[in-house]
Amino acid sequence: MSDSATLEAVSVDQDAGDFVYPEDYEHDAGYGLSEKTIDYISEVKGEADWIREFRKKALNTFEKKPNPTHWATKDLENIKFEDIRYYLSKGQRPTRTWDEVPDDVKETFERLGIPEKERKFLAGVEAQFDSEAAYSNIKEDLEKEGVIFVNSTEGLREHPELFKKWFGKVIPTGDNKYSALNSAVFSGGSFIYVPPGVKVAHPLQAYFRINAENFGQFERTLIIVDEGAEVTYMEGCTAPKFETATLHSAVVELVAMDNAKIQYITVQNWSNNVFNLVTKRGVAHENAEIRWIDCNIGSRLTMKYPGVIMKGRKARGEVVSIALANDGQHQDTGAKMIHAADETTSNVVSKSISVGEGRSTYRGLVHIPKHLKGCKNNTECDALLINSNSRTDTYPAISVRGNQHATQHEASVSQVSEEQIFYMQQRGLSEGEAMSLSVNGFVNDLVREFPMEYSVELKRLIDLEMEGSVG
Repeated sequence: MSDSATLEAVSVDQDAGDFVYPEDYEHDAGYGLSEKTIDYISEVKGEADWIREFRKKALNTFEKKPNPTHWATKDLENIKFEDIRYYLSKGQRPTRTWDEVPDDVKETFERLGIPEKERKFLAGVEAQFDSEAAYSNIKEDLEKEGVIFVNSTEGLREHPELFKKWFGKVIPTGDNKYSALNSAVFSGGSFIYVPPGVKVAHPLQAYFRINAENFGQFERTLIIVDEGAEVTYMEGCTAPKFETATLHSAVVELVAMDNAKIQYITVQNWSNNVFNLVTKRGVAHENAEIRWIDCNIGSRLTMKYPGVIMKGRKARGEVVSIALANDGQHQDTGAKMIHAADETTSNVVSKSISVGEGRSTYRGLVHIPKHLKGCKNNTECDALLINSNSRTDTYPAISVRGNQHATQHEASVSQVSEEQIFYMQQRGLSEGEAMSLSVNGFVNDLVREFPMEYSVELKRLIDLEMEGSVG
């Protein structure tokens, strides 16, 4: 099969997000990171003293911690923290009506389909533009039931006791260098609280857009779902293509109380100049369920390992992920499952596609201590190589102590078959169409796990990547 046909078949076209508007910001912290940067952010936001001190302690932790070496790559050394802008915003408070959003921001999100999606099926939408939410809205019937869906700045200001109770408890500041960085300069992200017994029937969505060059986006999301309640949260991410590096370093904390369910869905389509370094973790109490569904397309380097600490008896954790690595891209993704109670269950299903000279890596951690009883884990890692230059690696770390548990691990690596492509060509498909069909078939069983609206979006992204830029 020719190289040009391969590129055409499996390339991910990210042009849908590749546009930028001239910069016109009301608040700009400038380049580089210091205590002055933190003072600027806190003053603009009007934050309480304890938040400013929290930020400064986190900055100290960030400066002392080296780049991770075990769960990392040398590419992190190319991040120049002094060349990054850590806070940019057009204003502080998000509007509640779409008409009030600034025209350039409105057009950005309209081109990305946000208002249309909201009208069709979402229970609430937040749209973040660089450092702050530009728009935030939730349906009235959910508000009447006591559901809170605001950005993190509003959450801290309007619900301080609830926010502070869990903030930084699931992911401590010192968890890693980039969780410390986020803790120092976090801005934006979502705060959600679902009261006991409330089942949110339609998804809540946030959309994160990086518009500026040499920028770092550091949203902080905290979702608390009380006893017997349920919610699905979806996030999308894009950025235009710049020659210079852009940094995205988010922290996401989930808390599922007894019998609660949280489903957290991500479809990212970053441009290939973005370092995407994200820490995501949830705590599941008794008989609770946390499910991460993750699709990683684009970025220069993605390091993301959604985790679940199964703290209560019969808690369940699951990570379902798809990663596509193209030329010049490294998708370093996986999962962390920590069993901390009897009869807990975890499931990890990962599929990766490596194209051109792209590299995909699965890193998994499963820990079941000796004193527990009746725990179960299933881990499946499947990789598809498009050609001989692409690369895939698998690093599972499964630690099971005691003899009262059940675990299983499966891994496979396959290459697109020349014979299969030839056969499909004989049935009238072009080389590109045949390759696209093969790749979609590889991920189809996982795509069905996504809600209908996002499975359509995901297939569209994969098809676009296959059309003309699979390099």
